[in-house]
Amino acid sequence: MKPGRYSCRQRQADINLLQDVITYIRRLIKSPLDSDISNVLIIDYINRFLLMDVDARIQLFDYKTTYEFLTVPGVDKYNMPLYSTQQGTTGGQVQAITPFPMYQGFTNVVRINGYPANFYTNRGDFNNIWANFMLDDATAATGDGTATYTISLPQWPAVPGIVDISGIVTTGSNTDPIIGSTLNTSLPATSIYPCVYFQALDSNGRNIIVSDSGQYLSGNTSGDLYGILMDATNMPKSYAALSGNPDTSTNTINYNTGQANVTFPSNIPSGNAISAKCYFFQQGIPRSVLFYDNVLTLRPPPDRAYKIEIDAYLTPAALLATSNPITYAYMSEYIARGAARKILSDTGDIEQFQFYEPLFREQEMLVWKRSQRQNTATRVQTIYSSNPFNQNYNQYSQGV
Repeated sequence: MKPGRYSCRQRQADINLLQDVITYIRRLIKSPLDSDISNVLIIDYINRFLLMDVDARIQLFDYKTTYEFLTVPGVDKYNMPLYSTQQGTTGGQVQAITPFPMYQGFTNVVRINGYPANFYTNRGDFNNIWANFMLDDATAATGDGTATYTISLPQWPAVPGIVDISGIVTTGSNTDPIIGSTLNTSLPATSIYPCVYFQALDSNGRNIIVSDSGQYLSGNTSGDLYGILMDATNMPKSYAALSGNPDTSTNTINYNTGQANVTFPSNIPSGNAISAKCYFFQQGIPRSVLFYDNVLTLRPPPDRAYKIEIDAYLTPAALLATSNPITYAYMSEYIARGAARKILSDTGDIEQFQFYEPLFREQEMLVWKRSQRQNTATRVQTIYSSNPFNQNYNQYSQGV
């Protein structure tokens, strides 16, 4: 190969570099110098367009993927997974993007251990089939003048509570579920959805409520599932830790056996009833999935580990450094024009914005057309082509 000439592989690598997109943006906004607008700021505009605009404007076939995970026995709710905090360096400046969802959303194609399952996004329709009846034992225990009791749920294994995705982000880590030796009280109360409650009246007639917190006890090696209990008297405004660190003998609920060791915030007078409430479903292989509030809920709750597969649209990862590649080279000009469009809009260069708008739309149509070509490769199903039996019947009826 002669000096100065590029092989196809080298040219492809050059096209994929983020630096090429930045250079093209500078041409569009007529700002060739870093003193006019820094690479760091241009990359910020690229990320804003790629992460926040593209999925809302067009759904690309190239971003279609499958989300897979294994269930935990007894755990029925799973947050949409998050990217971890991403960090890069451009021009000596450190850039970072905090956790954000890995997927733009899910389709209705769900398989559990390979078997098709029903998929819902309407919580009402889902609950009409899988009603959340709360089992109530109004006399689970009786007060004896102290604060600590061992109480059994009316039925078990019980459905555990959950900390939703916004609460997980608040912790500063990408851990789902939250597991620890103490109750993490930095979470917003509005992110906690308890499923187990213990209630009693104290000597002042105040309603005292203890519930599970959606957080799990660490260091448990028995194979049981322990949830950390909390003072939920002031929920949903606030909550508090109970006295003493939680362990298997205090301030925890064993979801598998239904036994809780509770220390109430105040003494329960002798003779006062202590009630226990929980959600209960007979565990088994899940047959229905609800996606609501960025949480996947399985019904019935899994009795063991099952493989969940859901078709999804991937959220592209952030681009934080000029050495990062553009995932799909054919989108380079579309990304450049989309980011330049945002810059021109913010700087008030309406004339240039209007001049480039038809060219941006043209690129968007070309990018979208690639997905359409792929989608049209799939034959439209009919009653005669929807399953192998009908296909064989058609062949036999035609004398094949």
